[in-house]
Order: sequence, then structure tokens, then C-alpha cells
Amino acid sequence: MIRTDALDQLPVRTAVPALERALEERGAAVLCAPPGTGKTTLVPLVLAGLTGGGPLRRVLVAEPRRIAARAAARRMAWLLGEGPGGRVGFTVRGERVVGPDTVVEVVTTGVLLQRLQRDQEQAGVDVVIIDECHERHLDADTAAAFLLDVRETIRPELRLVAASATTDAEGWARLLGDAPVVEAQGVSHPVEVVWAPPAGPVRPPHGMRVDPALLTHVAAVVRRALAERDGDVLCFLPGVGEIGRVAGQLAGVDAEVLQVHGRAPAGVQDAVLAGSSKGRRVVLATSVAESSLTVPGVRVVVDSGLAREPRTDHARGLSALTTVRASRAAGRQRAGRAGREAPGAVYRCWDEAEDGRLAAFPSPEIKVADLAAFALQAACWGDPGATGLALLDAPPAGAMAAAREVLEAVGAVDAAGHATRRGARMSRLGLHPRLARALLDGAEEVGGRRAAEVVALLSEEPPREYGDDLAHALRTARRGGDGYAARWRQEVRRLSRFPGSSADTASSDAGTASASAVDTAFSAAGTAHGPDDAAVGLVAALAFPERVARARGDGAFLMASGTGAELGSGSRLRSAPWLAVAVADRPAHAASARVRLAAVVDEGTARLAAGHLLFSGEEVRWAGGDVVARSVERVGAVELSARALREPAPDLVRGALLEGLRREGTGLLRWTRDGEQLRLRLAFLHRVLGEPWPDVSDGALLARAEEWLDPELSRSRRRSDLGRIDAAQAVRRLLPWTTGDAARLDELAPERIEVPSGSRVRLEYGGEQPVLAVKLQELFGLRETPRVAGVPVLVHLLSPAGRPAAVTADLASFWRDGYRDVRAELRGRYPKHPWPEDPATVEATRFTSARLRRDRGGSSR
Repeated sequence: MIRTDALDQLPVRTAVPALERALEERGAAVLCAPPGTGKTTLVPLVLAGLTGGGPLRRVLVAEPRRIAARAAARRMAWLLGEGPGGRVGFTVRGERVVGPDTVVEVVTTGVLLQRLQRDQEQAGVDVVIIDECHERHLDADTAAAFLLDVRETIRPELRLVAASATTDAEGWARLLGDAPVVEAQGVSHPVEVVWAPPAGPVRPPHGMRVDPALLTHVAAVVRRALAERDGDVLCFLPGVGEIGRVAGQLAGVDAEVLQVHGRAPAGVQDAVLAGSSKGRRVVLATSVAESSLTVPGVRVVVDSGLAREPRTDHARGLSALTTVRASRAAGRQRAGRAGREAPGAVYRCWDEAEDGRLAAFPSPEIKVADLAAFALQAACWGDPGATGLALLDAPPAGAMAAAREVLEAVGAVDAAGHATRRGARMSRLGLHPRLARALLDGAEEVGGRRAAEVVALLSEEPPREYGDDLAHALRTARRGGDGYAARWRQEVRRLSRFPGSSADTASSDAGTASASAVDTAFSAAGTAHGPDDAAVGLVAALAFPERVARARGDGAFLMASGTGAELGSGSRLRSAPWLAVAVADRPAHAASARVRLAAVVDEGTARLAAGHLLFSGEEVRWAGGDVVARSVERVGAVELSARALREPAPDLVRGALLEGLRREGTGLLRWTRDGEQLRLRLAFLHRVLGEPWPDVSDGALLARAEEWLDPELSRSRRRSDLGRIDAAQAVRRLLPWTTGDAARLDELAPERIEVPSGSRVRLEYGGEQPVLAVKLQELFGLRETPRVAGVPVLVHLLSPAGRPAAVTADLASFWRDGYRDVRAELRGRYPKHPWPEDPATVEATRFTSARLRRDRGGSSR
């Protein structure tokens, strides 16, 4: 029986008529409704015609998380007075609860992507709701883009709803073709904000690390909230590890302590969402509880202020979740949980002054995550560059290029970026392309069952207590009875269907293999394909070939990517000669990555897994300040063998010399004073006149090095040969000879100019204006400032002893206004030199007054 009373109490009901009109008129809408209003539960039922008497329609609801998908389906089924699998069902990875009468199906965005790749038309589906779209998960953004493509090309009648828990809906409205925005008002109870920063200093988070001092403080704030307030307490923490540590510190509190996260067993999740009548509860949760779930009984929120977001270090080939400060939008969502049912309070574990410095919204995943899986989805969709997809944010070019490299290396795309048959097969596995490669190729080497076991370990990182040895973690998972081991077994059952079986092309929504048959294989732990350790190492290396690493000694390794890696002091892997690193992060200010999970391999395995990184041949490069020529064999940056080359190939030597010039600059060449002056003269003409005068900056010269340094460069073999190249002679090759302008170099930018005394004085071209440094008496009679290429020179007037006396770019003004003061200062110091009152009317001289009189007397005789 339909629970009409509960449905009538959902605030979103008042917005449903406007939403239905928008879909009828425009076919798309953005629904903004605060958490707890019923947008995830009532709206799908109404649009499906299960309440309200409308026509029956098939509705798909896409949720970003498995826990939210299951909870939403159970809640909708409860509202209809039935259980999941009837008119409301759900499908998440590895679990499908639907029946022949299912009208509303809740799926994860990952499952929706798989379905769209298999069947773009999605015949039979009338409405798709993308829930929690404000969270900007990559799968949700991608699914929305695919659905818009489908609607525009083959299914114009398909109705789309982007449902958001915030009012930041303008971007989604534009994306959906200026779709109407329908807003629902929630029942908002007041929430008091209590600022509760730590008393002492706390180190900021880095990677997955959170300062234990902060977790101790959070536990203390939870105890404080229990003492000061009534009702259940919901505490937000960044991850499973932090939840476990805080739970340990809450031992003995007068309340039931529960843990909610994506890895929690379904029974625990159900218990939390069902509420309790036995007493107070403390619910420790990750961000899954921000908006997707309703936790009954909560009156108090304790917010650690931290969250986990994906980050990728393309330079080091590392990608993982990292701990970040939660955004202000997330803070508002979390605080709102305390005011769902009655007035409440939020304890924020940071200072009020910090709040304004937090990011306004969480980072869109497409901007910060590893895009290999997204790039494969786009390639399988027929748009390898994702340039034709309707996305709120375009994928960064660098991240897409890195993703393309990964996909080419695993054979998922061809040189043009189009998906191969192998790539299409990979995309159906519901795995990252790296793990899909490991599953498919690993099955051929170690058997499908064992490959599935290892890939299942890699797809969800084992708990820290499993250790950093992947083979040991596999044995622990096999015999384990914890929640992780149960999820691992379920994933192994799913993955075991794919490699080498007729299920390769089966739907990811199809029924799973027989649990009893698969579990029998667990107990056998087959040995037909060799020892577990070797199998684990190979599969891990196939997944992460750039991370095969050779020992350097004392727990240090060098990965094929060129990144250093270090094991913890107590690791059993420290004596391994080679590792396949599965999980690593780089601590702040550390030169090397820290290994979190790895498997022992040997050189043969490294060669097999990282075959595309193998190099054998002549390697001539610039190293240690000179050309180094060797015959080498290496896997990426890991050198396997090397010997010196006596006669390296000339073109390789030439390339190494050019690399040396790019690294160390043109100072490797021989620059005489005249050569440096020539370069300065050309730089002046390029700045003042432009083309055809060449740019002779370091960057420009190095970019054209092959043009002006030959033939000397081709004859060079080492650094000393570069030092013998006359740079001035070489630079002259860049002069505009073909246009005839080169002949005007001395006219336009003369090396010296003649002054009235007859002296030829050198010009200095280093500044904005050419500088003429000349004794003052040698310019007597010169009324106007000399010009070079139309630019007045900057005249440095010197005393008879060659010391600076004045600087001017306007001689006429100096003779008129400035000379008098200089004359008064210097005539007493240099009485033997002429100091006429009107220097513009007398003859210039290099000599003293006495010498002038003698010269004049001699000439009169």
C-alpha cells in the first residue's frame, strides 16, 4: 500500500507540476531542491506515473555512488509499500535487483555509461534523471553529455532532468539547451554554527595523510557535542581510515558508534538509514552523507572540514585520491544535515577566519582527475578528443594527451585515437583501462581466475592493515571475513566472467556467475599457472608498467617513469630486486614517492609488462655538462646495461649538442667582445625596426640553432668543440642577406660614430637606447643629439679624466640649461681644459687649452 502520508510530507511535491510542464514543453529541466525535500524519491515516482495518476513511463535515476543508489531504491520501494525488485529496482556494479514489473530503476552513473555504450538509443527509457549533478563527478558529466548527444540525434523525445541540491544551476540549464530551472523550497530548521578549531597547531593534509592531532581533536569535539546537545551526531571525515581511527577514540561514549562509507556492508548502511529507537547514535561518515542520503535522528553535525578528491601527477605517473579542505558549498551541505527534522547545530573544526578562504565549490573531477577512462569512453562513443561533447568544463589538453598515451600503450586506441576492438572490450569491463589491460593480458599469462583476484585488489585498495605487499594482501583477502574481503569476493566473481569466456560480450547488467562454483575455486587456490607471488607481480606490472621499479638499495627504488620510490622502514619488500608499484603518493617536499602497495617481480616480468618502454640501442645525450655516448638497454628510465660508444652516429651527437645548448645556453659558444656587440646591435634593430632584422634572444637563437650554427655544429663532437665556434661569425648568417638589408647594418646600427672632435667612439647597445660615452669637450659645437635608426642616443658626458659628469638624451637642452652647472663644478678641477661659456659655438677638442694654443700657433706659422 502506498504510504500517502509520507509522500504528502515531501516539500518537493509543490514543484512537481512546474517540472512536469517543463518536461512536456522543453523535454529537459534542471531541478534544484535542498537535501531532504524528496527530489530523489518522490520525483521519479511521479514521473513514472506510479503516484499521481499519470501515464506509466520507464524512469532511470543515475546516482554517483552505490550506497546512494541502493538507499534511494529502497526508500522509493518503501513509499510504494513494497520491497526493491518490484516496481522500483536498482543496479550497481556486481548487484542487480530488478523484476519484470520494474518501472523506476536506480543505477550508478558508471552503469548508465556502460548501457549507453552498448545501446545509444536506450529504447524503452522515457526519462533519465542525473541526480546530485552539482557534485561534478566525471561519470555524471560524461553520462549527461552522451544523453544530450542521444537526444539531439536519435531520441528527441527522451526527457532529461538534472537534479541538484544547490542553486548553482545556470551552467546545467545552458548545457540542456536553456532548459527551465525548477526550484523547490525545503523545510529548513535553523542550524547554529559553533566554531571549534584545534587549540594547538595542526599540519595541513597531504596526499592521504591527515594529522593525527586533528583526528584526536575531532573525537573530542564529538564528545563535547554529545554533552552539550540532544539527538544523534553525524560526523564528517575524509575517508575510511580516518573514520576507523576516530571510532577507536570514541570507545566508551554513551552512544552507538556507526560507520557509513562506500565500503561499509549493506547491513550497516541499512541500519544507519533506518534510524534507531534504542538510544543516541554517533554516525561517522564520508562525504557520501552530504546530500545523497538521509540519516534520521541527526540534530548535530561535527565537520572535520576535510574531503577526498582525485588528483593526478602526470609528470610522475601517479594518480590517487588526496585529502583536501572541503569547499564552502560542501560545508553548507553538511551543516544542513543538522536541520533536517528540527533545529540543530554544526560544530566546525576550524577557525571562522579560515572559512572565507575556502574554495567556493569542489573542483570538477574532469579538471583534476586521471582522464584515461574518460578518454576511452569518448573514443568508444566516436569522439576521441571529446570536442563534440556537451560538457560544463572542457577536459584539460595535457590530461587528455597523457590519457591518450596510456590508451595507446594498452592497445585501447589506435594512432588516431579511435577505439580498437580491444578498447571496446575494455570499456565493457567497468574498470580503469589500466586494470582492464591487466585483466585481459594477465588472464593469458596466469589464468582468468587469478588475474581477476589481483585486479579486484587493485580496483579497491585494501585496508592498510593488509600491509604493503600485494601478494600478502591477496592471501589475507582470500581468508578474510571482513567487509573488504566480502566486497573483493563479489568483484572477483564479476570479473571472472570476462577473460577467455563466452561472457566477454555479455551485459554488465547480466546475472553473475554461480557463487558456489566460484567460491570452490577460492578454496582450491589453483596452482596450474605458477606461484601466487609471481602471478600477482605480473598482473600488477601489466596494470602499471611505468611503475616497475628497480632497487637502488636501502629500500629505495627507481620506477620506469623516472620517479624515485621508497618503502617504509618495516616493509618486507625492502630486499626485493624489482617491484611493481601499485599505489604510491609523494609526501610534501619529498623527492621520492612513498610506496603504499607493491608486488615483487623480476627483470623478466618487467620486460614483459613494460615492453613498450623497452629501448635497446645507441643513446647519445647531454649529461654532466658534455656529450655522453653509450650503447644501452633500459626499461623507461631504469637502465639494464650500458657500455661506452667509440663512434656514435653523427646525427645523435648533433642532437646531444643541441640539447646541451638548450640546457646551458649560448654561453657554450665563443663570444668575443665584437661578437657580443654584434648581437646587441641586432637585438636593437629587431626591437626598433622589426623584420627583417632577426630576433637574437637566447630562446630565438636556440630555436634556430641548426640554421646558423652549421657547418661548425655538424663537425663538433663534444663540449670543447662548441667552445671553439666563433659565435659572431655564425650569427652573421642570420642577417637579412637576401633582401639586401644586411649591407645597411653599419649604417643603421654603427659600431662606432664619429664625434665633432674627430674621434670614433664606440656605441654600447645593451639598454633601451644606444649609449655614447664621450668626453664633454669632444662634443663642443654639436647642437643636436646623434640618432641611431631614428632613436636618439643616450649621451654620457665625461670629465677630462673620463669620469661621469652628466647624462642627457637632449644635447641642445643640456648646452642651454645643464652645462652651466657642470662648468662651474669642473673648471676649477680641470683648469687646463677649455670651458667656454657657449660650448655650442666653439670647436670640439680632445686636448688641453695649452695644446690648442700650440696647435693654432703652429698652423699660423
